[in-house]
Parts: sequence; C-alpha cells; structure tokens
Amino acid sequence: MTQEIVGRTFTLPHSYLVGREHVRDFAHAVFATNPIHTDLDAARAAGYVDLVAPTTYLAVLQHRVLDELLRDPQFNVELKNIVHGDQRFTFTRPVVAGDELTAELEVSKVRALGSNAMVQATTTFTDAAGDTVATTNATLVVGGGN
Repeated sequence: MTQEIVGRTFTLPHSYLVGREHVRDFAHAVFATNPIHTDLDAARAAGYVDLVAPTTYLAVLQHRVLDELLRDPQFNVELKNIVHGDQRFTFTRPVVAGDELTAELEVSKVRALGSNAMVQATTTFTDAAGDTVATTNATLVVGGGN
C-alpha cells in the first residue's frame, strides 16, 4: 500500500436518485421500525417531504464510490483483503426519498501496520443543489495478502 493514494478523490460516475421503495426495503432490512421510514403519511406528519432514509442508508452509496477506489490500479487491493474497521456518519440533514445525491470519496490517510495497512477515507454526499447532506469517515483495514 503506497502513500501516493493519499489525497486522491473518487466520485460516483452518475448521481443517485433515492427511491421511496428502496428506502422502505432498506428500512425493513435493517429493522428500522420508525414509521417515517416506511409510511409516507407518518413522514409528512413529522415534517418531511417524503420517506426518511435510515441513517445507515448512505452505506449504499459509499459502497458504490468505494468500488471506484477498488478499481484504481494504484490502490491495488482485492476486496477479500479488506475489513471495515470503523464508520462514522455526520449529517447536515436527513436523506429523503426523491433526493438526487452524488458522492466523493477522498483517501485521507494510509498507515502501515506490519504487513497490513489502515486506510482512512472521507466521503461527502451532496444533493442536486450542491449542498452537503452528510459526510462519512471510514477506516478500512487492508490485509497484506494481495
């Protein structure tokens, strides 16, 4: 793992439209029981324009932008050698159905740990207006068995 990857950015090739049914499916998959995730009337009664995605929903987009990093020949790591070490979300506002989001991942740090490495990455999610919706900070533990 080389330090040359630090500072590199990777973006989704296309924006991502958050779908109402996908929010419902995701909420069921993660056992999110608050009705604002599945019931449009409940979400609107709570002051939202549409269904509210559970807080971990952005992992769907982060996975897609992480694929861009994994395809980069300079990164040169197979997915089977990566363990997700840590994940933190910071929201400016909730993600709601109908949002059109983009994601940009920046590799902020690489630290060697023997034959392994810890890679820290920050992903910024923006809406169609260009406003930041959320950021995530993730730590990936990369095994040396390439």
